[in-house]
Amino acid sequence: MKIMVHDYGGYSFPIQLSRALSQRGHEVRHVFSKSVLSPQGSLQRKEGDPDHLSFEGISLSAVIEKQSYLKRRQQEIEYGRLLVEEVKRWKPDVVLSGNTPLDTQKLLLKQCHATETKFIFWIQDLYGVAVDRILRKKIPVIGSLIGRYYVNLERSLLRKSKEIVLITEDFKQQMKDWKVQEENLHVIENWAPIEDLPLRSKRNEWSIEHGLHESKCIVYSGTLGMKHNPSLLLDLAVRFKEQSDVKVVVVSEGAGADWLKQQKEKLGLQNLLILGFQPFDQVANVLGTADLLVAVLEPDAGAFSVPSKVLTYHCAGKPMLLSVPRTNLAAKIVTRQESGKVVEPFEADEFVKQAELLISNDVALKKMGINARAYAEEAFDITRITDKFESVIG
Repeated sequence: MKIMVHDYGGYSFPIQLSRALSQRGHEVRHVFSKSVLSPQGSLQRKEGDPDHLSFEGISLSAVIEKQSYLKRRQQEIEYGRLLVEEVKRWKPDVVLSGNTPLDTQKLLLKQCHATETKFIFWIQDLYGVAVDRILRKKIPVIGSLIGRYYVNLERSLLRKSKEIVLITEDFKQQMKDWKVQEENLHVIENWAPIEDLPLRSKRNEWSIEHGLHESKCIVYSGTLGMKHNPSLLLDLAVRFKEQSDVKVVVVSEGAGADWLKQQKEKLGLQNLLILGFQPFDQVANVLGTADLLVAVLEPDAGAFSVPSKVLTYHCAGKPMLLSVPRTNLAAKIVTRQESGKVVEPFEADEFVKQAELLISNDVALKKMGINARAYAEEAFDITRITDKFESVIG
């Protein structure tokens, strides 16, 4: 079977799925955007890959402009048109598409319907819900109109999809509210490619290069988008400003990282390091450098997003501190597995307090780290995960 796996962001775990599907005899093309700013995986063939696995990156003339709604929409439509051309050329039997803007997904689904290609909508975030909630706050009148458009678009696309993969049971209520057929829904939780993320000691080539191997490091790694709250990371840097042995390390790019850079200069925070996205082969070293890993999510975002970075953190065997709603799947996992601490997004003081307590408690950090890796080794079984996707693909 010819399967196109389209992952707009180019993340590491869908790459592992494409590789696993190809190893089962399927002809797989993994398609992704070369123009989106995100922490991408290793998007190329490696030794031992089947001949029928290929990668195809789609490039625009400029990087996606996330801070300009009109420009971003134009770019996502342009990307969608190029993606449709790739579908026409390759002629897949099935398209599995995730992490995809709705304007792009609309064009892709239309093309699949035209050629009777099975279309599977892989929902990572409830994109329309996210746009609606965020824009209603930023630009109340116009934002509510734009938000309503994307909610309706998302609902329409889901109803037209042959199958739908949800990453959490929590999304099912929204599907019910939108009258999406229940028999088309399949829950497959996200994972991280554990074999690509080996345990690394704090003293490694990356930590030595950046002078972090002898410091206590609180590390944030991943995107800092509209649904995140970078001010919490700033709060950590301010709190530990006078402790020369504690560093707050942010590995990210984009608006959130740019804002932190401005605040760093303004407040003279020498303990705050802001680095760009690192090559995928350095991710294990980045996470290994951490004594404590952190993830943040705005209160409203808990209903439409699950931070997949938390799953990657588990592979590193490091403890974590989350500022996310306790109802979010990521929070439930960390609480259940005792791999870290969770505070609500509005509890900024408690977030800093928990960081203080954890960074000074080596025994607790070690225990949480052991729990984290144990969970990853048990839950991130790519054979079992691929079985589930094959049953949906048919």
